[in-house]
Amino acid sequence: MADVRTYSIIYVVLLVLGTAKFVFFELDQVFTEQMAITGTVILAVIKSLLIAGYYQHLREEPRSITYMMIVAVFMVFLLTVAAGYSIQ
Repeated sequence: MADVRTYSIIYVVLLVLGTAKFVFFELDQVFTEQMAITGTVILAVIKSLLIAGYYQHLREEPRSITYMMIVAVFMVFLLTVAAGYSIQ
């Protein structure tokens, strides 16, 4: 199990990533809206992987559980894409 130091480091990284998402939209001179949205989506994926890996302890689970979670996330992605197409 991870120790307090690891949790603290991950927490600080999550805070920095959350602040970076805010900065993307506040620096209009540097980032276009498309760049800000793309950066926000990438940082959101990184944050969700950190949360799932460390706070939900997927790093310590057997590999079969990890693979099952990857398949589940992929299926949710497919359902989201399919729903997006059905709305149009």
